[in-house]
Amino acid sequence: MSTLSEVHLLSILAQEMNMRKAAERLFVSQPALSQRLQSIEKEWGTKLFIRSQKGLSLTPAGEMVIQFANEMMAKEEKVREAITSLDSEVYGTLKIAVASIVGQNWLPQVLKKFVKKHPQAKISLVTGWSSEISKALYEDQAHIGIVRGTPDWKGVKMHLFEDRLNLVDTEITKPEQVLETDRPFIQFKSDSNYYQEIQEWWMRNFQTAPKRTIIVDQIETCKQMTFNGIGYAILPEITLNGAEENIFKIPLLNPNGVQLKRDTWLIGYESAFQLNQVQAFIEIVKEHIKELP
Repeated sequence: MSTLSEVHLLSILAQEMNMRKAAERLFVSQPALSQRLQSIEKEWGTKLFIRSQKGLSLTPAGEMVIQFANEMMAKEEKVREAITSLDSEVYGTLKIAVASIVGQNWLPQVLKKFVKKHPQAKISLVTGWSSEISKALYEDQAHIGIVRGTPDWKGVKMHLFEDRLNLVDTEITKPEQVLETDRPFIQFKSDSNYYQEIQEWWMRNFQTAPKRTIIVDQIETCKQMTFNGIGYAILPEITLNGAEENIFKIPLLNPNGVQLKRDTWLIGYESAFQLNQVQAFIEIVKEHIKELP
């Protein structure tokens, strides 16, 4: 396999596992694609794909070759990024892995500024829990990560902002009223350290579990259910824009009377911070932070 075009062809075939769909993505006819695949298999001296009415399936040899092809494509992307970083203009792809809550509520404003200032740059964005962000960096799926809490990270670390935690409801105005209501405590799935912090606050103040609990997958679902009076929730300030009507926000205080807060950090490896697109993004982030109240 001597050309990058063949590497790309095999990668597309492995993604689609269907000759017709792969041909459409590669803008070639099915006969032409089949002929090119036969040529590649002849070069390797073995079948890479098994064809059937249901589509394609990889042979053991095919799995090895596809892994090789994907590694070559990853190396090619790194080389292209390094070349474009030599230019004063910002090109290339900025790959960001971000905690979902930040991706929904804070990052869009930053990316809007970035795209406006650097229209030639591309953006690849993945979201997930903070624990998944570090994994994306380890596996080279992202240049930089944006995580919640206090990250155990040995590379570059940049503090972005902190937001306070509140008990939010349409009826409750004092923390102790949660013991009186029959309405449920609505919780969203989150990283273990955030969950533990909430549990510690709850037991410190009430010494008993909530009467009823509803657990949802997404924080936005939790917020909307709370705003519609279904129950009460503990939400970080980043999800509240200050314009909520008929919503009570009760600060969560630690034993010293200080409101609990949640930190957000930008993390990454030193090598990624040498790329033009990453440096340009950091500049936008710093400008955005300065503009915040």
